Amino acid sequence: MKFNLRKYQDENDYWRIREFLRQVFLLNDRQEMSWQVARFDYWRWHSVGNLGDGSLEDVSIWETIGSQTADSQTADDQIAAVVNPEGLGEAHFSIHPAFYTPELVTEMVMTAEQSLAYAHPNGQKKLNAWVNEHQTYFKDVLIQRGYTQSDYTEYMRHRSLDDPILDAPPPPGYTVRPLGDGLELLERCYASGLAFHDDDIHTARKNRDDPQWYRNLQTAPLYRRDLDMVAIASDGTVASFCTIWFDDVTRSAYFEPVATVPAHQRRGLGKSVMCEGLRRLKRMGATKAFVGSYAPDAHALYTSVGFTKFELLESWVKNL
Repeated sequence: MKFNLRKYQDENDYWRIREFLRQVFLLNDRQEMSWQVARFDYWRWHSVGNLGDGSLEDVSIWETIGSQTADSQTADDQIAAVVNPEGLGEAHFSIHPAFYTPELVTEMVMTAEQSLAYAHPNGQKKLNAWVNEHQTYFKDVLIQRGYTQSDYTEYMRHRSLDDPILDAPPPPGYTVRPLGDGLELLERCYASGLAFHDDDIHTARKNRDDPQWYRNLQTAPLYRRDLDMVAIASDGTVASFCTIWFDDVTRSAYFEPVATVPAHQRRGLGKSVMCEGLRRLKRMGATKAFVGSYAPDAHALYTSVGFTKFELLESWVKNL
């Protein structure tokens, strides 16, 4: 089959890609052989929208070529594959299982090399291609094209909501509940700066001084205030948090981000906010939950709340 390759053009493409990702996710029995809708949303609304990390125009789309109908009108083309960046010089691949061919996979990798590789100051270009450990058809192409696997991997963890959910109440002096607004939103912004920037008070203040970045995130299609969980200390500060993105079409949920402010760590707060989120998801009808982890502390936390199963997202690198 022949495909039409083009770049992302407009908002209509955004919604079509979301539906494509849902379809592929379900066809793959909810294994992360491609991005989930929540990850695509988070990339668009936070990484691109807030951080300026990449652009929607960097996304490449392969479509089937519509056949002519009886009235000579062209039928809607179906998305067969998508390649998008996440970090600088990175490529992520999503492909409909009905349209897999080695030729299409090769074209996807070549397109990523041409449009997403990072150019070092010395002129050397480098691409970091991310693939699921079970996607041998992608890895075969990458090896043939001279890629080598790096030591950097993401643990794509998952658990069933049918399994028991740990009872993990917060310690005395803390309350776990959904995020409020007003001053509490500012505290959430402040906590994010402390948690993700090594207790850097300057970054935390900057986050709090202009909370528009969090307002932007709250406009993402899957955002729900009742799944934006926080642990509030007795002085009103946000001590720990996790935001959960629930897709009722696939009945799956994605935790991103999860963190605890350094001054409040080692008190079980991360476990408390996640377990309360899991209970809420179960009541909403979710049947499977996902979270990604890289570091030992994150591995330990997520395992403790039932995310014991995982697949590896492997990093394959080539200097071009």
